[in-house]
Amino acid sequence: MSATDDTHRRIEAVWRIEAPRLIAGLARMLRDFGLAEEMAQDALVTALETWPTSGVPERPGAWLMTTAKRRAIDRLRRDTLAARKHVQLGYELTLLQHADGDDVERDDGIGDDLLRLVFTACHPVLSADARVALTLRVLGGLSTAEIARAFLVSEATIAQRIVRAKRTLAEKQVPFELPRGAELAPRLASVLEVVYLIFNEGYAATAGTDWMRPALCAQALRLGRILASLAPYEPEVYGLLALMELQASRFPARTNVHGEPVLLAAQDRARWDAGRIRRGLAALARAEALGGAEGPYALQAALAACHARAGCYAATDWSRIAALYARLTRVAPSPVVELNRAVAVAMVEGAQAGLSVLDALVDEPRLADYHLLPSVRGELLIRLGRDDEARAAFEQAAALTANARERALLTQRAAACARRPS
Repeated sequence: MSATDDTHRRIEAVWRIEAPRLIAGLARMLRDFGLAEEMAQDALVTALETWPTSGVPERPGAWLMTTAKRRAIDRLRRDTLAARKHVQLGYELTLLQHADGDDVERDDGIGDDLLRLVFTACHPVLSADARVALTLRVLGGLSTAEIARAFLVSEATIAQRIVRAKRTLAEKQVPFELPRGAELAPRLASVLEVVYLIFNEGYAATAGTDWMRPALCAQALRLGRILASLAPYEPEVYGLLALMELQASRFPARTNVHGEPVLLAAQDRARWDAGRIRRGLAALARAEALGGAEGPYALQAALAACHARAGCYAATDWSRIAALYARLTRVAPSPVVELNRAVAVAMVEGAQAGLSVLDALVDEPRLADYHLLPSVRGELLIRLGRDDEARAAFEQAAALTANARERALLTQRAAACARRPS
């Protein structure tokens, strides 16, 4: 590898780490999300041109911030926005004139800037798809191509989502600030939803040939840890972090050597990641200590903890799981929660009791195309000896899923029903 290639690799690593903080600081200064990212990219281009010959600075983040701010000020000088930015421009010029380049980034407010960036990228004025794409771009440091590959859509689609998101934020004049008072809870819920959407797509890919996309889960966990450092007294932040750590602990056992899915009951728990389990349980304890035991994410983490603490599938405390799902239904009612509760009820009270819970969901429009409803139904029907109905349920589930690995598994389940002795 040449020295230039090595420098480029170092620049890429620096960019992944520094980009969110850089964009956050620029967005505070410029009050323009799109312009902030543009100036950050300009600074990156300058680094790519300069560092291979001058070397990577001792404090690369500070170098990038100083460069980006100077580019921004040059831009404002010749831009029609200059008049409106006059006072702010004067402040930034003073800052640069009286501070050493490396000192520019000695900013105690950087944590607040990052938190503002999180809340802006996840603003409810944006669609869920736009929030996810923008968050992965500016906070995850992923390129448009990487996001497109992760979600199996075209680069053009992701690029459009990001452009529209920035335009919407500008048109709606979304302030680059932390929500206060009554606005905080719903805005935080939007942030957590985005992070969990990213994690879920990695944990159980909705389409494609891979059962999981661990890189997406890694990004969601990284974002969760950033949130925990920026909002250390918000229990649901820790609830979500606990949930993701505990779910991610199962990764090594969720597929076999061929990449085929291994369901929970058949997983080798010795392969579960003990370190992730410890971190997950610690985050859950933190959420509960902060008074958040009844939060939706904390309750889901408590459910995952039941599985993590059980030495084997048979030792799982299904009664506690059923009780936790009942609590979750009261706090965050949804047909998917009820579907999961049906599984727990079946383990405690028998397959027929679980099937009765499922029967109430048959006409739920939000589950009309949800493959896990007929999939769970098929499992319960097998336990009741109703193999023909089970086969039909598995075939229906296979037709509904867009994930090739999952479709193959469900097709195998259907074929197994046909082979069972009557």
